[in-house]
Amino acid sequence: MLILSFSDGLQNEKQVISTSDKLELIHRLADAGLPVVESTSFVSAKWVPQMGDHKDIMSGLRRKAGVSYPVLTPNLKGFEGAVAAGADEVAIFGAASESFSKRNINASIAESLERFGAVIDAAKAANVRVRGYVSCVVGCPFEGDVDPARVVDLASRMLDMGCYEVSLGDTIGVGHAGSITRLLDEAQQAGLPFDRLALHCHDTYGQALANILVGLEKGVSVFDSSVAGLGGCPYAPGATGNVATEDVLYMLNGLGVETGVDLERVIDAGDFITKVLGKKNASRAAAAILSKRARATQTCP
Repeated sequence: MLILSFSDGLQNEKQVISTSDKLELIHRLADAGLPVVESTSFVSAKWVPQMGDHKDIMSGLRRKAGVSYPVLTPNLKGFEGAVAAGADEVAIFGAASESFSKRNINASIAESLERFGAVIDAAKAANVRVRGYVSCVVGCPFEGDVDPARVVDLASRMLDMGCYEVSLGDTIGVGHAGSITRLLDEAQQAGLPFDRLALHCHDTYGQALANILVGLEKGVSVFDSSVAGLGGCPYAPGATGNVATEDVLYMLNGLGVETGVDLERVIDAGDFITKVLGKKNASRAAAAILSKRARATQTCP
């Protein structure tokens, strides 16, 4: 299964995107066959103005049968706002690095676990599913390399607390086949269930597809991605966005992996949002296919 990480792609954009354009993107992606489209974040509009329209996004969703529309919630207040707006799945996010945790959510790792506990308890009472994210699983912009054992311990705690799945995020994109292999080997030795783990690979060093292939070979079957490779990390200058959905689909199609997702329609969605933003599409597969389409429509006198 392929999961699209939508909020992660847009919240780092300086240009404020209209609610109608965000909804158009969400609907295009759902119509393309993606089973999960992360729709918005219930974070403070003061700190993340891009996500200030989260209530309008939720009220404007045209929900498609069989598609999940989770939202990010950093704390209990965010969770309560999300549920009041109609969310039936939320995501909590922590970090395997103390420095990054304090910069990203203004809490230590221990404090973040206390917050998660409150959110998960409330979610259980409200019958809301909770997904977990662990950031900086192989490297941190402030601390350098991250010990895989620390990542596995945090992921294990989040699963034990009640997350149905935990996504392991190479937030700054420094991972490679070697470090991802070591991380997943550590997870396997610790007995973490791979059917409840996902990979979230940013592509700063161009290694995201190789890292996903390692994950596939190890037994991971859920991968986060961002249409057109949008996104980045405000705490790591130079870090690029999450791996492009189009590139992941192109690779999976070539491997014969059935995803149920229409690559051409995802490319159309990426083309739409990059034109709205006035940005170049970061997906190599999308760029090649769009160029091929353009050549096919050219005629000679």
